[in-house]
Amino acid sequence: MMSKTSIHALRALAALAKLSNGHYAGSGEVAKAIGAPRNYLGKLLKTLSHGGLVESQKGKGGGFRLARDPATITLLDVMEPVARVGRWTGCFLGRTTCSADAPCSLHARWGTVRDAYFLFLKETTVADLATQFVPNSQPIED
Repeated sequence: MMSKTSIHALRALAALAKLSNGHYAGSGEVAKAIGAPRNYLGKLLKTLSHGGLVESQKGKGGGFRLARDPATITLLDVMEPVARVGRWTGCFLGRTTCSADAPCSLHARWGTVRDAYFLFLKETTVADLATQFVPNSQPIED
């Protein structure tokens, strides 16, 4: 249900949440810690910075860090810019006329699953992920 890009984004933010306040980590360090390709992750982190989730700084001691407290960043905040999950509000079968008044055969069942999934994304934070985050290699060093 989650794309590889979404998984990398969530793992990257969980890794960044482990940094000490004020420290930055390079995209290569984060990529190594989460097992993602470096160039790919760099572009993904730039996308997340445009969404206001991470900050970047160039030069010595630069890199990426969270732009907000990880307890205030929901999984929906992370997934929307990379996976556009908000578009899942439509008909599961792609019908344009699907509604409570004219439902498709899956309308009620899809609505229940979709609503539960969105609730999970809205109620789970990067801080929740960070408490259980285990890097693929060594953790990012401050």
